[in-house]
Amino acid sequence: MLLAAEHQETAARAAVHVLQSSQHLPPVLLVAPFMLLLLMIATGPLLYAHFWEHHYHKVSIGLGSIVAAYYWFMMDMGVNILLHALEEYLSFLALITALFVVSGGILIRIERRGTPIVNGALLVIGALLSNLIGTTGASMLLIRPYIRINEGRIKAFHIVFFIFIVSNIGGALTPIGDPPLFLGFLKGVPFFWIMPKVWLPWSLTITGLILIFMVLDSRAGTGEMTAPEKSGRVSIIGAKSFMFFAMVIGAVFLDPAVIKGFPTLQTMLHLPFGIRELIMSAVAFVAYKTADKDAMQGNRFNFLPIREVAFLFIGIFATMIPALELIGAYTSAHASGFSVTRFYWMTGALSGVLDNAPTYLSFLACASGKFGMNINSISDMQKFADGVSSTVHGDAASDIYLMAISLASVFFGSLTYIGNAPNFMVKNIAIQAEVKVPGFLEYIYKYSIPVLIPFFVLLWLLLFSS
Repeated sequence: MLLAAEHQETAARAAVHVLQSSQHLPPVLLVAPFMLLLLMIATGPLLYAHFWEHHYHKVSIGLGSIVAAYYWFMMDMGVNILLHALEEYLSFLALITALFVVSGGILIRIERRGTPIVNGALLVIGALLSNLIGTTGASMLLIRPYIRINEGRIKAFHIVFFIFIVSNIGGALTPIGDPPLFLGFLKGVPFFWIMPKVWLPWSLTITGLILIFMVLDSRAGTGEMTAPEKSGRVSIIGAKSFMFFAMVIGAVFLDPAVIKGFPTLQTMLHLPFGIRELIMSAVAFVAYKTADKDAMQGNRFNFLPIREVAFLFIGIFATMIPALELIGAYTSAHASGFSVTRFYWMTGALSGVLDNAPTYLSFLACASGKFGMNINSISDMQKFADGVSSTVHGDAASDIYLMAISLASVFFGSLTYIGNAPNFMVKNIAIQAEVKVPGFLEYIYKYSIPVLIPFFVLLWLLLFSS
């Protein structure tokens, strides 16, 4: 998923300003709405499905309103922080809506039935593609054909491993792949810095996950599948919509940090959205109106998945504000004593339940400050990425810190359904296709902990433990 990340940057800057004085921090109790929302997302579909199905949007908006009201009336600069959070949310929604609508107008037909080899190859293609059109774009483009070729034999693990590989870890090689990396690019980290640094751990993790997947897939059998189609031909209906993909990805770079002097409506007109969001919204509208009808029908396209994401994430974006501020205050106060190990695990753990882009920014600011550098200085960030030696004996160089934060913020987004927006969208599309998917807690204890955590521990041992 590639968010319109400059708004997350401004939101984080506003938060950092507030964090400079502890008297401006929100009370710890204000984290309760966020925890309650997470708890209800986890338990609602399982324990009180009827209520949750009909009222989840009211719950999300209601809990978000509690936090918003406190910031509006009780916090210094609270209104500014809320406005930045709104900018961040509108950027997020504009991008995922555009990618969702554009992908709905492209129907990929694979005339081959799902097998371990075919499915594994499709996941590899998805992992590579996510670095070109973002994890959201790749997920929305491939999840429907992936479900179709496995019709009659698809199991929950098929969806979970798709989320692991295509919706998250696959997009770790370029700044286009996932929002934290794009934020780093805007801050001054060279565009091609991440690929040589993360290529080996990326390859190790993707290969390991696909091998585990293929073992599970080989045990799934053929189920109730019809006779396989032997041609193996791949056809695309609605290929003209790829042009809209290019427009959306191109719009992401319409930023003053990339194009010097590029105008922003936020600064000029004090609007909570910019030219980028207007372009993405226009692309979504035109793409929907001109989409190939056969492709839309073949994809069973409707707006229910994006509707649920829009309502749930407005609550998440609002309620996580005090959590991010309190975490940022703690890490800022203790950054000098933070090792690479602590940056890796804390960035990762929080990226699994918070928006990984501002989480990345918070820890990047702390890590660069540890080396006497300013996150808002492009030259400082370039030096930080090149590798600056620490003044502490035995401590790692700065580029190792950046690698740990970058890798963790992307990889750990696969830990939960809310770790990254495409996770939730893939889940909803699978449910609409009548595919059994694990609940929130089942996803964590049955798949994330036994499958992902060993890989994350191995990466820590190989890269950061010493």
